[in-house]
Amino acid sequence: MRILRYFSIFFVLGYAAWYFYAGDKPYQSISGQTMGTYYNVKIRTRKEDNMLPQKIRQRLDELNREMSVFDSESEISRLNNAKAGEWIDLSPEMSKVMKDSAKIWRLSGGAFDPTVGRLVDLWGFGASVPKKAPSEAEIKEVLKYTGFDKLKFADGYSRVKKSNDNIYINLSAIAKGYGVDRIARLLEDEGYTDFVVEIGGEVVARGSRSEEEKGWKIGVVKPSETPETAFVADLRNAAVATSGDYRNYYYKDGKKYSHTISPKSGYPVEHNLASVTVFDDNCMDADALATAAMSMGETKALKFAADNNLALVMFVREEDAALKRWSRTKPEKYWENKPCQSLNIRQPLPPSTAKP
Repeated sequence: MRILRYFSIFFVLGYAAWYFYAGDKPYQSISGQTMGTYYNVKIRTRKEDNMLPQKIRQRLDELNREMSVFDSESEISRLNNAKAGEWIDLSPEMSKVMKDSAKIWRLSGGAFDPTVGRLVDLWGFGASVPKKAPSEAEIKEVLKYTGFDKLKFADGYSRVKKSNDNIYINLSAIAKGYGVDRIARLLEDEGYTDFVVEIGGEVVARGSRSEEEKGWKIGVVKPSETPETAFVADLRNAAVATSGDYRNYYYKDGKKYSHTISPKSGYPVEHNLASVTVFDDNCMDADALATAAMSMGETKALKFAADNNLALVMFVREEDAALKRWSRTKPEKYWENKPCQSLNIRQPLPPSTAKP
């Protein structure tokens, strides 16, 4: 694979890889840590704003105070600690995320479900890894209070109550994407039109990296212990997010457990799908949709994508765990250049063996 000579920065964060071909163009770069990962912002501008890093940091701190289950005083923690039947007022930001979560939950037939929080903790993907895998009885008990339909909303998702004290919401499968969108809105409010925002591999691109080029070059890596770039795309005014099984997992008694938990079975997924990358208008949806597709497995995810006109790329493993083939869908608004949304593949994918 030929790498362009103007290549200046290469990130492999979370599950996605992305590139900045800066050359001698003027940019402001801002980076740091948030939500247990890293964030990176690159803006095409000739005037550096010394206050912008602080504004971005403040916005991300607000996000953590709203949606971090590791902060006992956060908004989501207060909701998780609420009693059944108690109406809880939601902030406008939390209301937006809950409304979008409900949309993706319905769209995916429950494959995406933020109420898997207890299951996430039960399987050791919360604060600590368990000494042993949970029993079938433990899983069945937790499934009794898993399900987004066990939440009742009112007044346009501005209020919510739980049907069971034990319902525990974890927004990790949508919060990073929402955070990316939120920083993108901040930059737009500040008057910027050409930038890339990334948190833990979830990306939003606006405008372009130069007057001569359309969009920003985004690279997607193959899901493996030694990642290599699968393809590079020009992303403009769109978002990309990836979910996979090759970074967040553990072995217990010789068995591998993935962090993607099926809300229906209560068990970590065990299909041959290694990763799913979704392209969408906004990163919050892309983040949640990638998780939903990863939970479904290859066949159901392809049908899900075709039925809902989703743009995604999947990597599939065979029985020997080797990465053997690709699958992809190609909705026109992402795979062809258009004024507002465009994803132009610069290096073609290998032929897919699955039909979208």
